Amino acid sequence: MSMPTMYRNVKGPIGVTACQTASGWVGIAWSSRGLVALTLPQPSEADAFRSLPTARGPIPEAVPGLDVAVLVDNLRRYFDGEPVPFDEPLDPGIGTEFQQKVWTLTRAIPRGQTRSYGQVANQAGSCAARAVGQAMARNPWPVIVPCHRVVGSDGSLTGFGGGLEMKKRMLEVEGAA
Repeated sequence: MSMPTMYRNVKGPIGVTACQTASGWVGIAWSSRGLVALTLPQPSEADAFRSLPTARGPIPEAVPGLDVAVLVDNLRRYFDGEPVPFDEPLDPGIGTEFQQKVWTLTRAIPRGQTRSYGQVANQAGSCAARAVGQAMARNPWPVIVPCHRVVGSDGSLTGFGGGLEMKKRMLEVEGAA
């Protein structure tokens, strides 16, 4: 099976694991440079692994700023409704320059708050809310890069890979209006 285009610039080995949370199985992939992918909760461990890039090489272990065991614990706590920090490094080989900028801006949206696609576009120096939506659709790190916090200009919940019910539930857990 070939590597999806999004992950082709990931250098070296890729490790993968999955953890069970209150909302389902979350898959995690990482390289020696940071997180490569994270899935939204899936109904089974196999489904979580299916959504990840394929593991390759020896498992990357010493990743500065990334402790997979701590991340697993934080993911479980997050889906239990606890406020937890997600400051893990992201693999810089993923995405275009514009996508990376949008993901950085999205990651800065505080828990319990939302921004519109247009607001994120303006912050990114673009007037194209649709381009922000496309970057959100390609976000390989939901929860870590909280694309669920990006909403329509009227505050409506729009487009989310995990479905609008999941987006609503995540925003409610975070205390967003």
